[in-house]
Amino acid sequence: MESVIKETPAEVSPSDAQPMETPVEPSVAEMATTDDVAAFADVPEEKAGEEYAYLERNEFTSEIYKIEVKNMGYFGIGEFKKLLKNTLKLDMTKIKSPTRKEFAFVCFRTQEDQQRALETLNGYKWKGRVLKALAAKASADPLQKKRAAEGASDSKPKRQRTAVEATCPLAGISYDEQLQQKSEEMSTLLRKYTQELRKINPQAKPHLDNFKFNNVLPSPTVNGYRNKNEFTVGKNSEGEVVVGFRLGCYSDGSVEVAEVQDLPHLPDQAKWAAQSFQKLVRQSKFLPFNPDGNVGHFRQLMVRCSSATGELMLVAGIYSSNLSEEEQRELKQELKSFYEQVEPDASFKCTSLYYQDVKHREAGQMVNPVDHLLGTTHITDTIQGLQFRISPLAFFQINTEGANVLYQQAIDLAAPTKDTTMLDICCGTGTIALAFAKHCKRVLGVEIVPDAIKDAEFNAEANGIDNCKFFTGNADDFIKSMVREAMYDEQPGKPVDLIAVVDPPRAGLHNRSIAAIRSASAINRLVYVSCNPNSAKRNFLELARPESKQYKGEPFYPKSAVAVDMFPHTAHTELVILFEREPKTKTDENAPPAVAVEEADAESLKTETATEVNIGDAETLSTA
Repeated sequence: MESVIKETPAEVSPSDAQPMETPVEPSVAEMATTDDVAAFADVPEEKAGEEYAYLERNEFTSEIYKIEVKNMGYFGIGEFKKLLKNTLKLDMTKIKSPTRKEFAFVCFRTQEDQQRALETLNGYKWKGRVLKALAAKASADPLQKKRAAEGASDSKPKRQRTAVEATCPLAGISYDEQLQQKSEEMSTLLRKYTQELRKINPQAKPHLDNFKFNNVLPSPTVNGYRNKNEFTVGKNSEGEVVVGFRLGCYSDGSVEVAEVQDLPHLPDQAKWAAQSFQKLVRQSKFLPFNPDGNVGHFRQLMVRCSSATGELMLVAGIYSSNLSEEEQRELKQELKSFYEQVEPDASFKCTSLYYQDVKHREAGQMVNPVDHLLGTTHITDTIQGLQFRISPLAFFQINTEGANVLYQQAIDLAAPTKDTTMLDICCGTGTIALAFAKHCKRVLGVEIVPDAIKDAEFNAEANGIDNCKFFTGNADDFIKSMVREAMYDEQPGKPVDLIAVVDPPRAGLHNRSIAAIRSASAINRLVYVSCNPNSAKRNFLELARPESKQYKGEPFYPKSAVAVDMFPHTAHTELVILFEREPKTKTDENAPPAVAVEEADAESLKTETATEVNIGDAETLSTA
């Protein structure tokens, strides 16, 4: 997963309970779940009370100016967003929709925007339906809602999970048992995938016998492997200030934070950093952040560490809405002074310190800004014998040793040669691209985050790699351009060996990217690296669907797969699948010459080594 940019802000309740790539905790309003759908539209005024007190603060205007859109049919959230933003030019802030429902909630910043949306959408015809739009009530604060429910109930509250139970649910079994459980889960997922593929593409049936899943490969490092962690500042069950992981999510009414010293997947550097910051917060005049009322200042701590160099980067997340500019300067100086003074018996040292302004984001704001305070601006780590510069907000695989295994598997499956051009889609800081570079003639990468491309270019130069070229932009727009660039220097008539590697965010690739890959007939092999195979299954099916108006070009069928345990002690697994293009059927001998020439040109873009792929029977999925 080389990029963390999402197409649409997801209405997900993040929690430090599963800190895979824990995002900044969103506001109270953003963390309401679809379980509260009934409350979204019909909340009696007399019940407002504490559950709606957050609306008095000026950070949650979008919850005040919200509408409900009904009679939509089963729609895609991306299609609806495109309708609102591109077609109707409505300035909405977010969309909230339960899965498989025919309605959605749309939030706006102002009453004027809300009123314009109501007038535009009410009675609007979309996809054969007449939409109905009406003003909607704000979501209840889930924490206050839970407290009210507990106050009205005589039952005892549920036992809170421990930090180990919340973050490392598999830590109680042996590592061999963990691998066996994950192999079974991946086998089940792939079996369901092939079953669905049989239904949507009958032409795939003859090719389903030889698809192999090569089990889950172990991580070289089982304990202390996480090189990045985001800790929350809060209080434990005893009311003590703690820097650690949340034991639940706000939408479930949980704000308790537990210390991390007993967690097996954290390195000693990260544990020291949490304790050190905890000491700072406890002695500071500034307060820990409290989501109940959005008061306080110290909100979170991001820790990045390098096993290769021993460097330790700390990014202090500060909620600044309650601070004047003078107080912010004072807090920054306090952070700097604390980490400048190295204790004689300290186990570790902060080598890079940043201040991050973490508060409610403005419309269109993707990340919270950072301010460098102390030490170096980056840290350095090593994958596949290559050095990579890591900036505070850049994506980098959280298990460095596991990434060595993961990238080698991707290389082995793709089987590049000195005649191969590789397209790295969602290339991030260039880790996969540079790992492939020594095996290929040329590598072209695209990434939507400009700073990530700067890092990728720096990393290429620092490692003496000169056969890589990186583009800043949306993959949907650049895939065809990169294909043309790859073919520009090729001799006419010479077969082109062009492969693509994708390592997208957890939600997977947008369907426009899949359509662009399908239509680029010169791409004959594709390696898909997924950190969330359940979400990526949609992409797997889109790659193998029969050719259609939306997905032009011959389908890609999965040939083999392997998983890598990048996250020991947790339930997560990284999956790598090799897809190969189904060869195009031969040209009709009776076709007109112009058509024959066009098809022959399309055929010449394919590699000579592209062969017909057989994939495993859904009922007899083999493991090797």
